[in-house]
Amino acid sequence: MSYALTRTSMALDSATLRVLNELAKLWGVSKSEVMRRAVRQAKMEADKHQHQLKPQDALDWLQKGGGLSVKEAGEFREEVRAERDARRQWWEG
Repeated sequence: MSYALTRTSMALDSATLRVLNELAKLWGVSKSEVMRRAVRQAKMEADKHQHQLKPQDALDWLQKGGGLSVKEAGEFREEVRAERDARRQWWEG
């Protein structure tokens, strides 16, 4: 992996430094790589929460079709019906 690195310094409390060392040893990487991975993960989580719909907005989206066209919804409905019919036992009608 080739990318430009910038050296920086920071102050860490002893508990954080201990965890950083443990993770580096566990993962077999440098402490810097542990920090890079942690920052990337934190960014992904922040982005996920930032783009997550509020409950009312999610409900509105679902009630408007959830991103499916009328044709896609009909095809999905038919697939589900066929699966249910295939699993139906003789005594269920």
